[in-house]
Amino acid sequence: MHILLAEDDTLLSDALVTQLGEAGFQVEHAPNGPVAEYLLLKQPFDAAIIDVGLPMLDGLSVLKHVRQAKPELPMLVLTALDCLEDRVAGLNAGADDYLTKPFDFPELEARMRALLRRSRPSAPVDREMGKLQFERDARRASVDGVMLDLSPREWLLLDLLLMQRNRVVTKDQILRAWSTDKGEPAKGDAGSGSGTVEVYIHRLRRKLEGSGLGIRTVRGLGYLLEAEPAR
Repeated sequence: MHILLAEDDTLLSDALVTQLGEAGFQVEHAPNGPVAEYLLLKQPFDAAIIDVGLPMLDGLSVLKHVRQAKPELPMLVLTALDCLEDRVAGLNAGADDYLTKPFDFPELEARMRALLRRSRPSAPVDREMGKLQFERDARRASVDGVMLDLSPREWLLLDLLLMQRNRVVTKDQILRAWSTDKGEPAKGDAGSGSGTVEVYIHRLRRKLEGSGLGIRTVRGLGYLLEAEPAR
């Protein structure tokens, strides 16, 4: 997911760029309002995080201008102000969500993932890759028309691998995706260690047999979903 972070606090922006990158996001940073507005209007982004107190052009003005041009773009506002009037002003300017400083990074990540889930188109088939058909809204996946029996964690694992297809997904990213999901775990879905990740990778590999897809272990880094070579 390609997101813009508009934040003028250097320490905070550096930390967020690092943390968001480790969580699997591709982040571009804007240090002020005019740069944020220019980038958002000129480049394709999946979402934006915008600080209200940007220099040269405040975050609410950026929100209003960008919302007019890109009504579907998910945008989250960061602010040090926590009164009702400030929250209402941010939402009225076009924000989809609102987070008050100081905040914990897991909450920001969870809110961003929720925004991105809500913004995805609800097409009958969200993704097709090889013989795999993936229907996010219906929470269904099939191989050559045969439905896959996936536990909640297997489902989230496949979703993450598809979102990052042809890019390495780390164990930490997988564990974070599991921890931020609010769904009830299925029977046998207990546990959260790296050994558990390996178990679920093994299970998912078996269920994807015949799909034309494989999950490759990239030693020391993580896992990569890719098309299997033609035989």
